Amino acid sequence: MKEIIVNENDSGQRVDRFLKKYLKKASLSFIYKNLRKKNITLNGKKTTPETLLNSGDVLRLYFSDETLEKFIEDKVNFKSKKFPRVIFEDENIILLNKPVGVLTHNDKREFETNMVDMMIDYLIARGEFNPRAEKTFRPALVNRLDRNTSGILIGAKNAAALRILNKAMRLNNIEKYYLALVYGKTPKHFKDESYLVKDGDKNKVKVQKVEVEEGKYSKTIFNTIASTVDYSLLSVNLITGRTHQIRTVLMSKGFPIVGDRKYFKGKDNELFNRKYSYDSQFLHNYKIIFKDIEGELSYLKNKTFYLNLPAKEEDIIEDIFKDRNIWRM
Repeated sequence: MKEIIVNENDSGQRVDRFLKKYLKKASLSFIYKNLRKKNITLNGKKTTPETLLNSGDVLRLYFSDETLEKFIEDKVNFKSKKFPRVIFEDENIILLNKPVGVLTHNDKREFETNMVDMMIDYLIARGEFNPRAEKTFRPALVNRLDRNTSGILIGAKNAAALRILNKAMRLNNIEKYYLALVYGKTPKHFKDESYLVKDGDKNKVKVQKVEVEEGKYSKTIFNTIASTVDYSLLSVNLITGRTHQIRTVLMSKGFPIVGDRKYFKGKDNELFNRKYSYDSQFLHNYKIIFKDIEGELSYLKNKTFYLNLPAKEEDIIEDIFKDRNIWRM
């Protein structure tokens, strides 16, 4: 028999969702069956899947040690070789500097260095997260950046912060601004509202101007910081956070992002790479604004956080626009 005392990080969850996280390798049908058979009890009584847990509640799992070992996943992870660069942190949140070339999440079968594991290893090393003491909670990131996009990642250190941040993201109460260097001379101000359709096999997105059943609504606002005949530097306000949104929308308007080989097959990227030894895409999440944040995180309301461009990108900006600080104006 296994006794679990629910802590603050796990409170507010449905019984079945808690159990699915705790018994990571068990099926929902297995969990529902054992709830019905009273092999899983809450505070000594039979419970239902939809019952909400409170801090201090006691769940008892009347399983053998072999069964528990079969279904519980070991959450200790020291695979990361290095810690992330921290922009800001307090007891609730952590803002990380994601470099180009690193995944946000590891979504492959084999382990690859990623920001989530680096964050968790950092918090374990700091003594701020003890996976052995937690039942289902794991610190998490609430936004995602493509492998070859750099910038700010927002992490939650506890369950309450995670719920508040996820809600704020859904309500667009966290503004996200990117710097993008594109080919061509762009208008001073422009915006896009469209529907993005993802091809999962190719991991590419297409823009549709009319609503389609499989499409997801997207909205993006663009402001041109500086232009030459050949290039424009944009500040991009990402209103919705769809896969490859900025990249595919700009491509559809005839302004491909410099270095984006997935959506732009022209020779310009090869020429740019030869000139600047630059083999990436010029897209950087440089600013976030916490607009209206509720509850325990209300102290973040109206706070803005910045992350400088990497040195290589600043050198390129200086060469093209003759002012490496032009994006800060």
